[in-house]
Amino acid sequence: MKPVIALTKGRLEAQFLAFFEALGFDIEPLTEKGRKLRVETDQFEFIFAKGVDVTTYVQYGIADLGVVGGDILAEFQPDVYDLFPLPFGQCRMALAKEKGKEWPEGKKTIASKFTNITKAYFKEKGESVDIIKLEGSVELAPILNLADGIVDIVETGTTLKENGLVVDQEFMKFSARLIANRSALKIKRAQLRPVINVLNQKEEL
Repeated sequence: MKPVIALTKGRLEAQFLAFFEALGFDIEPLTEKGRKLRVETDQFEFIFAKGVDVTTYVQYGIADLGVVGGDILAEFQPDVYDLFPLPFGQCRMALAKEKGKEWPEGKKTIASKFTNITKAYFKEKGESVDIIKLEGSVELAPILNLADGIVDIVETGTTLKENGLVVDQEFMKFSARLIANRSALKIKRAQLRPVINVLNQKEEL
């Protein structure tokens, strides 16, 4: 059986394909897939999914390997083997608030998709906060007075700036990561080790 690789759809997918092509792999079947979420090439089978679902497919052995943001691993802590960072997908986790607005004197309310990371960050600071979980467009929360600030991934800072927010503090850095199913890494070692080494840029294709 071919190695099965789960890819995070969207930005990481595009960056992975550019990286994969630079390593000498043919990516045409992947760029011409249309809306297909499962694609086979001569050497691999690929699954395309949201980041957190990539970790689930890898954890339960549907995929042998996965490409996912380090932020997803930090937030959800899936039971997978975190192999190594990949040279793309760099971003930072940041606490942000409205420009020109001070933090309240009492307890802060923070909106975030990353509630576990947010909780750990403020616990380390010895600060108690109320956390509101949002799934998208967290930048709206301070604007609409739902929260005093947000904790979110920042790549270029453009989205924050366009919505009148500024970074108060950056506290974690991430990149894309290659993950593996724990059992597959042992059982399919002969199949997986060559591609792992190539992705780690230790061997040529």
